[in-house]
Amino acid sequence: MFGIVRPCTHRLSDGLRAEWMAHLCGLCLALRADHGQFARIVTNYDGLIVSVLTEAQAGRTPAGRRTAGPCPLRAMRTAPVARGEGARLAAAVSLVLASAKVRDHVADRDGLLARRPVAAAARRVAAGWDRAGARTGAALGFDTALLVDAVDRQTGIESLAGPGTPLLTVTEPTETATAAAFAHTAVLAGKPRNAAPLAEAGRLFGRLAHLLDAVEDREADAAAGAWNPLTATGTPLAEARRLCDDALHGVRLALREVEFADGKLVHVLLAHELRRSVDRAFGTSSCSHQEGSGPLTPDASFGPPPGNPYGAPPGDPYAPGGPGSPPPPPRDRRGLIAGCLVWAGLACTCQMCCGTYEDPWSRERREALCNNCGDCCEACDCCGQCGEGCCCCGDSCGCDC
Repeated sequence: MFGIVRPCTHRLSDGLRAEWMAHLCGLCLALRADHGQFARIVTNYDGLIVSVLTEAQAGRTPAGRRTAGPCPLRAMRTAPVARGEGARLAAAVSLVLASAKVRDHVADRDGLLARRPVAAAARRVAAGWDRAGARTGAALGFDTALLVDAVDRQTGIESLAGPGTPLLTVTEPTETATAAAFAHTAVLAGKPRNAAPLAEAGRLFGRLAHLLDAVEDREADAAAGAWNPLTATGTPLAEARRLCDDALHGVRLALREVEFADGKLVHVLLAHELRRSVDRAFGTSSCSHQEGSGPLTPDASFGPPPGNPYGAPPGDPYAPGGPGSPPPPPRDRRGLIAGCLVWAGLACTCQMCCGTYEDPWSRERREALCNNCGDCCEACDCCGQCGEGCCCCGDSCGCDC
């Protein structure tokens, strides 16, 4: 799965983690329902934001959830998943985004796509995704032709770009496409006044997506001789970082103008996780706007003591996990084959890398391999009084940011 907003699940509260997974699984199942099993391959982290925005404006209703069956990517557990127009719009946008990414790889002749038969097959798949996205979009009143046009214009703009070309000229098609997708969530939610600020937030989100992709691929593109907007326009990394920081600030300002029924998850994803995405792409682990700030430690972030971050606090022997608490009830072990399927799902979704997960065979809770996850804050709930899971991780913004 691709996307720039990839939160480590242990940074989210239980409630927000369940909501995030509900939208991720809802996007995947909406793709399957409308476009077949193969379409699920385009499930991505950024597409689910469209579903999150729609529900955050309209409010969650019982009809907006259904219980999905066991899935290897959820450790063979059932779960409530999002459904409805938001998930379907996310599916349509994801298909067109994936089509654009395939076309980009074909144009760059990446890997096997350098071979003509493979490239021709990839183009046919991308064209099919364009048509599928258009069908779903039309059913929701959204014209995906705007997205397809942006993809087509991108190729022409890149062919003309050179040293001295403004970097924002290259990112414009992506900005236009994401602005349209974000704005249409206001239409689906019945909040037309939100369309303008959401279009602005979407435009800047698209800018970030394009720039961060360019930053992350810069060295690999140089080694492969592939086109990269930073290299082609002669833009230094410092200027790219400045543009990203400006876009982050603009997204926050735009979201303040949006009327949400429940905007906690939107705030976490687009105010805090988006900044971490920028820090991750540029190789910084602290919030970039704080002068002289270094990586957070458990002491600096008022997190738990070293060791088990989810263990019982000192002096409370009867807290969960403490020496005076009753042992957890035994769980039935999974068989060899079922456990292997669950293990494959955990590995594919990186759940074994961050946070905690259920052992594929014994079902016991396990700590992930990289529990600190570099730039993750550990239980730093600095504005929990105004919304669960609002983990600022040293960010000085208030809860209304």
